[in-house]
Amino acid sequence: MKTHTLNRRQFLGQSLAAVVAAGMANSARADTSHTLRLGGPSFAKTDDPEELALLHRKLGYRAAYCPKVSLNDPARIKALSDAFAKHDVVIAEVGRWVNLLDADAEKRNKNIQTVSDGLALADEIGALGCVDIAGSFSATSWFGPHPDNLTPRFFDAAVENARKIIDAVKPKRAKFSYEVMGWAMPDSPDCYVRMIKAVDRKAFAAHLDPCNMVNSPEKFYRNTDLLNECFDKLGRWIVSCHAKDLTWDVEMNVHFREVAPGKGSLDYATYLKRIARLPHTPPLMLEHLSKPEEYDAARQYILETGHKAGLGFGD
Repeated sequence: MKTHTLNRRQFLGQSLAAVVAAGMANSARADTSHTLRLGGPSFAKTDDPEELALLHRKLGYRAAYCPKVSLNDPARIKALSDAFAKHDVVIAEVGRWVNLLDADAEKRNKNIQTVSDGLALADEIGALGCVDIAGSFSATSWFGPHPDNLTPRFFDAAVENARKIIDAVKPKRAKFSYEVMGWAMPDSPDCYVRMIKAVDRKAFAAHLDPCNMVNSPEKFYRNTDLLNECFDKLGRWIVSCHAKDLTWDVEMNVHFREVAPGKGSLDYATYLKRIARLPHTPPLMLEHLSKPEEYDAARQYILETGHKAGLGFGD
């Protein structure tokens, strides 16, 4: 057996190389220690819970939107919960898209009840959460822009509604969250953190849709920085994420247009890596596409982008 004597320079060089290699390995493990859960609509033509769950897995999904079910149907709720759990498909979210700030008091109270029922359903079926936008003061659109949507009055009303919904349901496991918007709060990571602290309820969480925060050229061009800021500041509270993309239609004023993942400029490699690093593995849900073929293409883009980044999807 040959022996070699290292001089000091060689020893330090090899030691430094080993440290760098270990650091790179640890960094890679940070990205791949948790597989991603991708989800989306299944376009199923069946109501059978077992078939629904299996169809999601066939599509490469390990997350799903909550199937249509009434809060007053405990047998079906249990059947769906059991089937999806059996096949390792997480029910990501119950969406309740209504205006919690409707100017009509009767409609506003009805909408608050609708969201409260959605949170109760999420808790019963084992969904991660119930999500809505905080609402709008617009008189013409339930989600539309209005100058008062960016005021302390809006912020305080959103906080009060979140508390009211959570306190009425008292969920044991599901979270309630607001989807971010470009023209209504929460509209930034800092605003979301302030809202989480103001609501002051363990059941209030963050829902991440970074495209909805892109409301300026700076955010569009520096969306990687925006993504990192979102995860740095909101990561521990993120319960579910949406997958879409943005492109800029150049004209005489700023016009961003929502497109399918891979058709725009969102830094999906960073988006997927940052989701994968979160220990609680929030799902990433495809949305707003019209045809199964469009979802197939978007899903394939995300899978390919993730695999190139060394990430897994549990498939």
